[in-house]
Parts: sequence; structure tokens; C-alpha cells
Amino acid sequence: MPRVCTKGNASEDVGMADSNALLLATSAMYALEKMGLPEGLIPLTHAIIYVCEAEKSNSVVKALNMAQKDAEDFTDNKVPNHLKNHPSTNGDGHGKYKYPHDYGGYVEQQYMPDSLKDRVYYVPGQNGKEKNIIRKKFRGKDK
Repeated sequence: MPRVCTKGNASEDVGMADSNALLLATSAMYALEKMGLPEGLIPLTHAIIYVCEAEKSNSVVKALNMAQKDAEDFTDNKVPNHLKNHPSTNGDGHGKYKYPHDYGGYVEQQYMPDSLKDRVYYVPGQNGKEKNIIRKKFRGKDK
């Protein structure tokens, strides 16, 4: 029961709106295991209240479901060659891999197969801390 009340809700219901909910829920489970009853009920109750009061977002679940569906529906897709360990041996027109750290942490390049290259899986919600997430893809561009 405590696992369902804390970790499941923290990741599934709260998600990116407050990522600390999952950390707190996981810590509470650990504390309960190590402290036992009745003392372990205090951190567990703390986590349950935190998760209940936290802003909610299911954008992670939506992204996961969409990605899983595409993985099932597009089984013939190939990883772009520049992302493979041997990009120079296959010329598919995508060029050489660009190491994001050499470009300030993000660089425009195709990471998905051609048929999915424009797919956006994660769309930040407008609750909690998630509303402050700026998609790197849109930096310096109009959304």
C-alpha cells in the first residue's frame, strides 16, 4: 500500500510539475524499510501529504505512451547513422555526429529516424515547476 500511495502517485500523477515528489516518496519508502513501524510512518505520512498537495502533471505518462506506441508501430525505422558507433561507414546524408557539449549542451541535429524526425513526445505542462521548462529545440525561435 505505501508504494502505491507514494512512488506511483509521485511519478504518475505529479510528474514533472514537482520532481521532488518522487525523490521524497522514494526516501520515505527507504526510511520505512529501515526504521520500521511505528516510526517509519512519519516520513511516509510526510511523503503522502507532499504528493497529495503537489501540483500535478501527466506529461511524462503521455510522452511514454506516445513513444511506446511509435516503437510498436514503426518497427522498421533505422537509427540515423551519425548516432551509431560507426557513422563513417554508412552514408545516409545526415553528416557527422555533433557532440552537444561542444555546442553549449544542445545542438540541432536529427536524433530520430526520418519518419519520426518531427515527432515531439514531451510537451511541458503549465503546472508547478514544469511551466518553467523551455524546450531546447525552441531556444531562440518562435514557438
